[in-house]
Amino acid sequence: MFETFEAYITAKGHFTREELQLMRSLAIVKRYRRRQLLLKEGEVCQYKMFITKGLLKTYCLKNDGTEHIMRFAPENTWTTDHESFSKQIPSKANIEALEPTEVLLWTQDSLDRIMKAVPAFRTYLDALISNTLNSTYERILMNISYTSEEKYQDFISTYPDIFRRVPLHMVASYLGVSRETLSRIRHAQLKQQKLEP
Repeated sequence: MFETFEAYITAKGHFTREELQLMRSLAIVKRYRRRQLLLKEGEVCQYKMFITKGLLKTYCLKNDGTEHIMRFAPENTWTTDHESFSKQIPSKANIEALEPTEVLLWTQDSLDRIMKAVPAFRTYLDALISNTLNSTYERILMNISYTSEEKYQDFISTYPDIFRRVPLHMVASYLGVSRETLSRIRHAQLKQQKLEP
């Protein structure tokens, strides 16, 4: 499992054998079943998670049980509840495995140790945080300015692999549209594709 992470991280920068060994020694390996929670609302998030296999979703539940999906995390991506993890406060979100999933987990103390010993890893994490902020900004912009059709088109072009792996109601939840609206959009697009030569 660590080999997947090693291939990923060495593509992002140069790391010595000793530095990689330190990362490995501080990683916690976990496997989760489909529908198993990695984090439950109200718990304090203890880990930054790297997904080596599988797919996770981060979501919030309204009082009526309605689910609002904030993000999907497939293989070779990171996830956490950043606010809960960094401030050590109760999470407002849940993180759940959508498929059998394998992850590497690091605590804040472990990450601090790695960043002190491995400057290239600190540089990488700084870039990762910056990219995450940019993605969050783009998602907010999309939610307030895109039509439902544009949101759908953006999702399937940006995340084609995830689109094939999750049910339509989850895509609708992520996009902030009703399942009926998303079904109508898909039907209209399929009809249009059939009309095109």
